[in-house]
Amino acid sequence: MTTTANSATNVSELERLKTLHNGTKQQLTFSDAEFERRLSGLRQIMAANDLDAVILTSYHGIKYYSDFLYTTFGRNYALVVTADSSTTITANIDAGMPWRTSYGDNIVYTDWKRDNFYYALQEALKRNGVKAARLGVEDDALPTMTRQAIADTFDGAALVDVSQAAMRQRMIKSAEEIEVIKHGARIGDIGGEAIKAAIREGITEYEVALIGTEAMVHEIAKTFPHREVRDTWVWFQSGINTDGAHNWATTRKLQRGDILSLNCFPMTSGYYTALERTLFLGEPDERSLQVWNANVEVHKRGLELIKPGAVCKDIAAELNEIFIGHGLLPNRTFGYGHSFGVLSHYYGREAGLELREDIDTVLEPGMVVSMEPMVTVLDGEPGAGGYREHDILVIGEDGGVENITKFGFGPENNIIDA
Repeated sequence: MTTTANSATNVSELERLKTLHNGTKQQLTFSDAEFERRLSGLRQIMAANDLDAVILTSYHGIKYYSDFLYTTFGRNYALVVTADSSTTITANIDAGMPWRTSYGDNIVYTDWKRDNFYYALQEALKRNGVKAARLGVEDDALPTMTRQAIADTFDGAALVDVSQAAMRQRMIKSAEEIEVIKHGARIGDIGGEAIKAAIREGITEYEVALIGTEAMVHEIAKTFPHREVRDTWVWFQSGINTDGAHNWATTRKLQRGDILSLNCFPMTSGYYTALERTLFLGEPDERSLQVWNANVEVHKRGLELIKPGAVCKDIAAELNEIFIGHGLLPNRTFGYGHSFGVLSHYYGREAGLELREDIDTVLEPGMVVSMEPMVTVLDGEPGAGGYREHDILVIGEDGGVENITKFGFGPENNIIDA
């Protein structure tokens, strides 16, 4: 263990920064070569914008370039990247864990003075001989007060947004990333099967959700035994609770005739994958079956449209026409899909790769996107409920497209007679 000596006798004399190399570096999610590839891409962004350094503060930015996923609890975190160094800035409350679980150097700041985080930013540049004239920041996830504090810390330095360029870099996945995502999709299917087996009259939504979560967490631990286990969850909804895609599980008990929504989200080292399916407990009525089949029709066509060269907004436009034919376009609740990678319900978003009418991104090899149409029929109307399906597709270097979601969808697979 390496730590700074401390002989202070009162709080005012305690050290502002620490070096806490406690234990040894752990196996990371990706190889050193993969992190160097990512950092090289960021340094190209720096060079294009004449930046002396980049200060990343978002969950997704720090995770992508260092493998460290912080827990904020009211404290600031950063990754400072220069032309030849990368240094995580972490709070003393985490001790040596950030250094053990990240690529690059680490500086720990203490709570003994309010501005120690910003002092640590200065120290990271000073140690690497960098004088800050132009600094990159992530304006898509940087609170105004923190941005102003960084500007005050580096008085006279220009702060330049790099979030959009970094997002575009993250949109193209490496082979190592795709391998992690494929495991995530497989684990999502395992959670789905556990949920499907648990569905019965009288069981509550949250009990079903716990069963699915537990199955996925065990498989994640088995598949990635060298990484922390965190953030996996399930949204399992029934009846009126299916109306929104992000509705959390409740204590509602399942009833025969219910529309159900299965949503599994295994988190593998910060990487999000998802399985979403419509089900019914018992035979659906005629109108429910019509709406369900219409959404399945859109889903199947959407899977066909995802390929290299396709434009996000064009995919959305064609799928809209199918919903128009069924009179369901006003019932659509969100876009038809999005990018995958470092993403969660509380951090990250590659907004430039969403299948929406206002996105003109062209699909290309290395991208990983979902197809996930959803419509909601309001309570009291025939066929009431939310209908959605969700598959994940990998666009390969050879132009092929692989659907890595294997869980069946549609009425032929997901009417539960229990």
